[in-house]
Amino acid sequence: MAEGMRERKKRRTREALIAAAVELFRRQGYEVTTVAQIAAAADVSTRTFFLHFPTKEDVVLADADTRVELAVRIIEERGADESLPDVLATAVQRMISEVAGSDLATGMADVRVQLMLTVPELQARMMRRLLDAQRRIVDALCRSYPEEDDVVLVGALVGAMAGAVTSAATYALRRGDAPEEVTAAMRAAAGRVALSSSR
Repeated sequence: MAEGMRERKKRRTREALIAAAVELFRRQGYEVTTVAQIAAAADVSTRTFFLHFPTKEDVVLADADTRVELAVRIIEERGADESLPDVLATAVQRMISEVAGSDLATGMADVRVQLMLTVPELQARMMRRLLDAQRRIVDALCRSYPEEDDVVLVGALVGAMAGAVTSAATYALRRGDAPEEVTAAMRAAAGRVALSSSR
């Protein structure tokens, strides 16, 4: 369905806020950057900021929930002959494509890694988000594969996939890799886990 004018304007405003936040976080640091400064840099009001993001932290974690919802939808719509490791790999590869098209392109992924290493409150929130995302994906897999009655093994597979992809992205970004190299590292890590789990 074609994107309407209102949705397009909303998306552009959201993108402008993220871009402004990235620039300010890089230039002056996360802690001292205010919501008002981000809004001003994006040429919108603070009220408009809060229509898009509940808090400053939520700018850093933008679109995380949307990606999890994408993964859950892919799992729920799986083909009858797709194995659990295969459908998980498909879901993760689609999530990587989403990250490549947004976080890596805008520079938010690089900023997020730096903040994760230096801002304790963001470390805690990112960990909670990661654990919640894994739980939602495990629940979706267990619903779609009721014959897989060991939730611990399903959880271990999802955790291995999430850990591999997250670590690959983190170390590639810290090394200074270009966005396409970070994407390749994430895909390779996901592929390695999928291959080992299919044996």
